[in-house]
Amino acid sequence: MDNQIITKRLSDLRTAERGVITKVYGHGSFRKRIIEMGFVRGKCVTVIKNAPFQDPVEYEIMGYHIALRRSEAQLIEVSVSDAPAAACRMEANRTFEDESANRFLHQAGHVINVALVGNPNSGKTSLFNSASGSRERVGNYGGVTVDAKTATMRRNGYTIHLVDLPGTYSLTEYSPEELYVREHILQKMPDVVINVVDASNLERNLYLTTQLIDMDMKVVIALNMYDELEQADAQFDYPLLGQMIGIPIVPTVAAKEQGIDTLFDTVIDVFEDNEPTVRHIHINYGEDVERSIGLLQDMIWQNSDVVARYSSRYLAIKLLEGDRATVNVSKECKNYFEIEEAARREASRIEKAYGERVETVITDAKYGFIAGALQETYAGDPTLKNQRASRIDRVLTNRWLGIPIFIAILWLMFQTTFTLGGYPMEWIESLFAGLGNVISTAMPDGTLKELIVDGIIGGVGGVIVFLPNILILFLFISFMEDTGYMARAAFIMDRAMHKIGLHGKSFIPLLMGFGCGVPAIMATRTLESRKDRILTMMIVPFMSCSARLPVYTLLIAAFFPTNQGLILLSIYAIGTLIGILSSVVLKNLFFRKEEAPFVMELPPYRWPTVKSVARHTWGKGVQYLKKMGSVILIASVIVWALMTYPKQPEIIPNDPALHASVAQADLPSEEQQAAEQQEQSYIGQLGHLIEPAIRPLGFDWRIGVSLLSGFAAKEIVVSTMAVLTGAGEDEASLTENLQGQTYTSGPKAGEKVFTPLVAYTMMIFILLYFPCAAAIAAIRKEAGWRWALFSVLYTTSLAWILSFLVYQIGSRFV
Repeated sequence: MDNQIITKRLSDLRTAERGVITKVYGHGSFRKRIIEMGFVRGKCVTVIKNAPFQDPVEYEIMGYHIALRRSEAQLIEVSVSDAPAAACRMEANRTFEDESANRFLHQAGHVINVALVGNPNSGKTSLFNSASGSRERVGNYGGVTVDAKTATMRRNGYTIHLVDLPGTYSLTEYSPEELYVREHILQKMPDVVINVVDASNLERNLYLTTQLIDMDMKVVIALNMYDELEQADAQFDYPLLGQMIGIPIVPTVAAKEQGIDTLFDTVIDVFEDNEPTVRHIHINYGEDVERSIGLLQDMIWQNSDVVARYSSRYLAIKLLEGDRATVNVSKECKNYFEIEEAARREASRIEKAYGERVETVITDAKYGFIAGALQETYAGDPTLKNQRASRIDRVLTNRWLGIPIFIAILWLMFQTTFTLGGYPMEWIESLFAGLGNVISTAMPDGTLKELIVDGIIGGVGGVIVFLPNILILFLFISFMEDTGYMARAAFIMDRAMHKIGLHGKSFIPLLMGFGCGVPAIMATRTLESRKDRILTMMIVPFMSCSARLPVYTLLIAAFFPTNQGLILLSIYAIGTLIGILSSVVLKNLFFRKEEAPFVMELPPYRWPTVKSVARHTWGKGVQYLKKMGSVILIASVIVWALMTYPKQPEIIPNDPALHASVAQADLPSEEQQAAEQQEQSYIGQLGHLIEPAIRPLGFDWRIGVSLLSGFAAKEIVVSTMAVLTGAGEDEASLTENLQGQTYTSGPKAGEKVFTPLVAYTMMIFILLYFPCAAAIAAIRKEAGWRWALFSVLYTTSLAWILSFLVYQIGSRFV
């Protein structure tokens, strides 16, 4: 029977418990001392006893008894099993006595934690996908990865836990991404960091590398997009650069899955300390700065607990820069006040000597180091890679042509969504109608038949027909992302964004909102200012997400036979306009004017691979299908049940007022009975409860119930309408049922519910009212409950007011 293996920290072991050392974390002198004492991977260690105050702890290793503080033992990882004694018995030749013990050490010592770090747009997420087989979204602009993604892969007997961290230009505290990446590296202490470097932009990308050098991490550089460097006829002696900086460099082309195997073979070699290139170097910051660094290091070294977890040189550099997060770390030092005073004094001395802030002095030294290294290893014209982009940008970002071209691209996207998507829509619609007829004919009448035909086929089938439209929309969005046009759209809109109090980079999350509001809200993390993040979050719901597209497509196809692309574009344009006006209002109400500079990379244009575009598009399609089989299926069944129960004779056997109001509609007796059942059902009662609030908008109770169901997901609006109108029980489509839907009671009994004006008003309401539950949860996570609640109340109030104006004013002219 296999032994169970558990990974712990050495400090967690109890007296007499033993384990096998799998990793030693920590930095510098601590790591060197601990390894020299025999705490190396594969050695067995036993807890002997604790000191009277539980610190330090006495351990036995290699026949010696050694005392360690708990803070030091915390940095040593061990694995224990059900049979630790067997696992620790080793012969002189270091082979184990039994196969279970051999397997134990193999598994315990063959786990590598790897962090992917790199600049935005360096191909980091592409590399993550290629290595792990994941399906994370990839875009040719910054800010795609806004949270850490994880995957597990196996190679050469090793289990590699891979973490894709957000893209960042540096490891300062300028943005939440930078702080997040830095905290992950310092706190999680990955075994190896893969620094993904864009081969076509070495000087800027290597700045992040210099910060990893300061942190004294085990690093492997993935020289990504190496094919672009070769196409530019540049000569780059990357092995020599690797020797100079002590970091192995592996060329990769992640989009084509080239170099991935070699990269992870190198990661394993670095982890095993078998890579000859690896050595720790110090970047020389000049005599004055180095003297200050040394002085602070001497003071930091007096705190063994701190230097065990952090590089003393890195802490000294960040303290000179006045980094607040590092100042908080230094508060753990027993001589904190002395360190703080020394850091302030030395920073002042450096600034007087150079006439610049310390951060500027250190940054200049880093770029000087990079320039010197590249001068010896790189030969080529770095401007060549931008020549093609410059020629294209002269047209696409032109002062006069940029915005018209952008609008034309959006119109083409929406028009194609309708015209090209219309054909497969008809096929899917016919398929589900035929399926409903087959089941209706084959099954006997009863509740089960009604559930399957009306609830499941009618509800889910009414939404799934819009899958082609969703795929076409995301095909366009994916293509714009991968080519680099998204970043140009942000550039084009920057001036307009500043006019409404937002940062130019806010345009990227807003544009992502046309796909889905949840990742768009999360993408606001790329904005440095909290004001910009919250403002952008508040107007993301006005960017019509793909979940609303089925509602628009249904209503436009049913009531607007011509100019369908323009009608849809007008809805999106109104949402954008409302978002702009809301930003101005909210800025003046809640925030002082404070603008961050527009700093956003315009990446080179790249022709996207078919695989990348197809993966992104189909990934969204799969998400849509999963929603069909879960949220929308459940919601359709619930709506059907609420519409079916209680059965009419059971609740009001004789209601003359109801019979009279239904009779006014002049319906056949069978339809009268169905309408009466709907009116008296639970969902009918709920609909009539809210009907007074929506009647001024031209809506009846069935529209009101459909709108309420959109809280879970906006596609459910369509499935609810399908269930309420009986789509799926005969050959009539949902479109035809909506066109024939009439009021069953009140002064308008017998009149058509939907007209083009009512349909357009409903689309306006759908566009503006409260976000779905997932988007509300995302706002709560990013900004707190107050802003989440405000978003619900504000958007819904705005939706009612604007819909009221559209319907009431429109009624005067039609």
